[in-house]
Amino acid sequence: MGAADVVPGVSGGTIAFITGIYDTLLESIRRVNPSLIQVIRERGLKGAFEHINGLFLLSLFAGIFTSLLTLAKLLSWLLVTHPVPLWSFFFGLILVSVWHIMRQVHSFSLSRWLSLALGVALAYAITVLNPLHLEPTAINIMLSGAIAICAMILPGISGSFILLLIGMYSPVLGALKGLDIGFLILFMGGCLCGLLSFSHLLSWLLKRFRDVTFMFLVGLMVGTLPKIWPWKQTLTWRVNSSGEQVPLLQHNLLPHNFELITGASSQLVVAIVMMLLAIGLVLALEKFAEDK
Repeated sequence: MGAADVVPGVSGGTIAFITGIYDTLLESIRRVNPSLIQVIRERGLKGAFEHINGLFLLSLFAGIFTSLLTLAKLLSWLLVTHPVPLWSFFFGLILVSVWHIMRQVHSFSLSRWLSLALGVALAYAITVLNPLHLEPTAINIMLSGAIAICAMILPGISGSFILLLIGMYSPVLGALKGLDIGFLILFMGGCLCGLLSFSHLLSWLLKRFRDVTFMFLVGLMVGTLPKIWPWKQTLTWRVNSSGEQVPLLQHNLLPHNFELITGASSQLVVAIVMMLLAIGLVLALEKFAEDK
């Protein structure tokens, strides 16, 4: 999940869905609420820890945080030096995830298809928005954490991409790479507030309107596929807060047109292999989860 959350366009929530821990994650977070005080009084700290599935949450978030710290530099390098293979891998990941979630929908009534269409429209609208450029003040850092974490636990909506849209992706990535403790504490505080509030709503929706919610999530994933398309032509650039030149507006191209326009190799064979590798990985994870 941490590795996925570093890349704009890929959601950690998608990884949670693939590995079969999504419902457990939402339910465990949902139990962290004011009623936990009563649980502590009745069952003590150990009982409260068991009540919120504490070992699961500690293991998960330790893994996410470790991955963010260790993979931030690697993925930043891959995005610059090997973008086509990397985006191809994630494109395959999203494709097979759509199939994975669709299998869990029990019926396909009109309301389900409308929910899917709404998800596609929302995700596509988000991906074509022009980025803002917020200054990394304390308030903005906390707000960006709260907004991004809500996206991170939604399959299909990338928390990193939301950060990119509001101009906070580079400052957050820089803080991770430079271990800016003050910045990270503010950001994680915002994440915690957003996570505890949003998880209740999402858990309620999945319990009462599971199929409709699933189709909406599928729509979100389908709507973000154009953003993850591996072959792009950069139309305009911008300079980020670190003084680096990064793409601002991009246009999707077919592999053949990519070679003609950019003069670079489309790496089509490598791209197909990476997509198939991602699909195989998801199927293997699904098989592993079923065996467990």
